[in-house]
This record gives sequence, C-alpha cells and structure tokens, in this order.
Amino acid sequence: MGFFKKKQPAAASVPVHGPVEYIICGLGNPGSKYGNTRHNIGFCALDVLARDCGAAVERSRFHAMTGEAMLDGRHILLMKPTTYMNLSGQAVQEAMRFYKLPPERLIVLSDDISLPVGKMRIRTKGSAGGHNGLKDIILKLGSDNFPRIKFGVGAKPNPEYDLADWVLGQFTEAEGKTLYPLLQNTAEACTLIMQGKPEEAMSRFN
Repeated sequence: MGFFKKKQPAAASVPVHGPVEYIICGLGNPGSKYGNTRHNIGFCALDVLARDCGAAVERSRFHAMTGEAMLDGRHILLMKPTTYMNLSGQAVQEAMRFYKLPPERLIVLSDDISLPVGKMRIRTKGSAGGHNGLKDIILKLGSDNFPRIKFGVGAKPNPEYDLADWVLGQFTEAEGKTLYPLLQNTAEACTLIMQGKPEEAMSRFN
C-alpha cells in the first residue's frame, strides 16, 4: 500500500454477523515491490475500504489475503488475490463457490489506464477492456455480469512506451496525494451498489 498507509489511522475492529452477502475484491500483484505501482491501485482501494470498515485483510484463504467486515449492515468478504494479476479469477472463483454467490454479488476494484489519475468509473457489467485481471475473472466465472469500480492511473506517456513497464511503474508522491481522496469514496460507492443504486453511484463518482 506504500504511501497510502500513512494517511489514515486504522479503525477499531468491528464484529461481523450473518452469512457473507458480497465479495469485494481488489486487484493487484502480491509483494512489497509492487506496493505503489499503478496496477496495484485495486489493492490500495481495498486497504482504504478495510480501514473504513475496521477490518484486517490478513487471513490466507482462497489463494488470497482476506478479511471480513460489515458495510451498511451487510457482511462482506474483502479479498486481495495472491495469484498475481493474470490469474485473479482463480481466487475469486474459489470464494464465490464457497459462499454460493452469483456474479452480481461480486464488486471488483481495479486500475484503468484509459482514465486520468484521480478519476473513477463505475460499471455494473461489461468486457474486460484489455485488463488481464478482469479478463481472467470473466473467464473463470463464465460471466461479465458483476460490478466493477475502476480507478484511473493515467495513459502511457507515448505510444512507444511499454504497457507492462507503465502499469508496473510507481506512482509519484504527488499522484498519491491526488489518489487518496478518490480512494476514500470506495466505501460509499460499494454501499450504493449493494443498495441497488448503481446509477446514483455513477452519477456521483463517474
């Protein structure tokens, strides 16, 4: 999570109850060397959400680091796959099968190079848009009918720039300061989606 860690104190632990109703999955690559990379903004968003919920994402399950929390009165599973980005679907599929949840009960947090840094885009379904993590989730679930919240990480500086080098590159300190207020909207955006109000979430945050 890198410099995002310093911005907000951890919340107190909140007890959970009832069956898991939603899974919220942040996408990224495991390991400290990927902490501030553009491709790991989904992990960063999940970390901020976990703090807002008073949860710790530290239990290893489903090929992911997981934590349970309450959000808007709903029991949610927070997860960060440890499979690396291109195999994110393996972790998601295992958790969805275990809790017997349909794709509509999954919310994915990911990066988007088509959006400038500091912008958010919410969608209720759709193609992977070239994102390998989303592509693998769609493949493993056999469905693209799940909500996703995309965080802008900016386009390549020029067409010749290697895409892998770009998304695995580090955010600058200035970009981190721009991103953190955006990440703090994650809990509210997820809440509106779970309440069946995705259009309101889109109009407020897109």
